[in-house]
Order: sequence, then C-alpha cells, then structure tokens
Amino acid sequence: MPNMSGKVALITGANSGIGRATAEAFAAKGVLVSLAARREDELANLAARIQAQGGTATYVRTDVSVAKDVEHMVAHTIDTFGHVDYAINNAGIEGRFAGITDLNEEDWDQVLDINLKGTFLGMKYQARSMLAGGRGGAIVNVGSINSLFGFPTGSAYAAAKHGLVGLTSSVSAELAPQGIRVNIVCPGFIDTPMHRRLRGIVGDEVYEKAVFPRVHARRAGRPEEIAQAIVFLCSDEASYITGATLTSDGGYTSTF
Repeated sequence: MPNMSGKVALITGANSGIGRATAEAFAAKGVLVSLAARREDELANLAARIQAQGGTATYVRTDVSVAKDVEHMVAHTIDTFGHVDYAINNAGIEGRFAGITDLNEEDWDQVLDINLKGTFLGMKYQARSMLAGGRGGAIVNVGSINSLFGFPTGSAYAAAKHGLVGLTSSVSAELAPQGIRVNIVCPGFIDTPMHRRLRGIVGDEVYEKAVFPRVHARRAGRPEEIAQAIVFLCSDEASYITGATLTSDGGYTSTF
C-alpha cells in the first residue's frame, strides 16, 4: 500500500468498535489521527494508547448531531495538524427497536440525527476544509448491511443507513471532480459492543441457527477487518473508486 505517513485522518465514533480499530490502523501506518466521540474519557485513553505505541493522536469531544460540535471538531483537527486528508464518518447508534405503530418521534429523531444528519454535518465541514486546503482527500462513511435491506422493528435504523448510500453517491458526484473521493463501507455482523448488545436482545440461539448459517465465513467479522477496508478506500490504491458501496459482511448479503 502507498505510504500514508504524515497524512491526517479524522474519525468519528472513534472511542470503540470499528472507529477505534480504524484509528489504530491509520496510526500504525504513520497517519496522524484526530479522534471524535461523545465519551471523552474513552477518547483520552485511546489517544494515550496510540501515543504509547509511537503514533500521534489528538481528540475532541463531539456530538455529531450538533452542527457547532462538528464544526469545532474539524477546526480542532486543522488547528492541531494543519489539514484533513481522510475523514471517516463512523459515529452511530442502534436506538430503540419498535414496531412502526409503537415507535415514537423522539426515538426516530435520535437515530436519524446521529446516524444520518451526523454524517451530513460531518461531510459538510470536512469537505469545506478539504476544498479550502486544495489537497484533495477521501471521505468514507460507515453504513451497514441494513443500508441494503430492512428488518422488523428496525425502521429508523434501516432508514438512516439506507439514506447514507444516497448521501454518499450524491456527495461523490459533487466532490470527485474536485479531487475528493467519497465512498461507503457497509459492514455485516461485526464483533463490536453494538453487535453484542443486539445479540443479547435477539439471543444466541437465533444467531447460531438463523444468522451465521447465511454468513459464508460462518463467523462474525472483526473490527480490524472493517478498518482495513476503510484504510484501503482512503489510500491511493483506491484512486479510481468513488461513489461506491463496499459491503464487508462475510458473504451474508450475497445469499439474498
């Protein structure tokens, strides 16, 4: 893979799961990482871990559903490192699952605000900084296999994740002519805290009998495996890939 040392990556939802693994993967390649999430103590611990391993990291507490927070997140990264080369919009929540007749507006708004509006706000300010810097760049949004299909009681989550595909395609069409590539990664069942919470709700038996038999790899993915896909999409090896939806799910969706 081409040398990425000295580049700058901004990662939301960096405190755990895929975001954390992505930050560590970038740092291992000499990329300067800016970590953003709501839980500041976890960000501080991750930044310290990266620095102890010889990397360079900063962090900023951010609620991606709040425009001022997102604008500050980008400004903090530029103030610290001078520019942004790669932006990873990974922050997301599962929210409350409920049937459409029982789902309330507050639950709907929370999921859409973080999972969809948060990515819109991220790209708005990330793109502004990249365009102003004149260096080009790469943006990777993190969707889900539920960007491709829904499931009972998951209307808010699936709607937000579906929206990310259209958002990614549209913004790619705007920015690619100006040297900024925009793609989306759609992970399957990945062993993250969110996945473990969902598995606890659904039950291990359902996963073992109904879910994993449809996964060609017959296992959950690792956060590090998604992180490597994200790093690849940011690299020069992916220089002709933009507006793409990369599904990393162990073969699950190909069974539909």
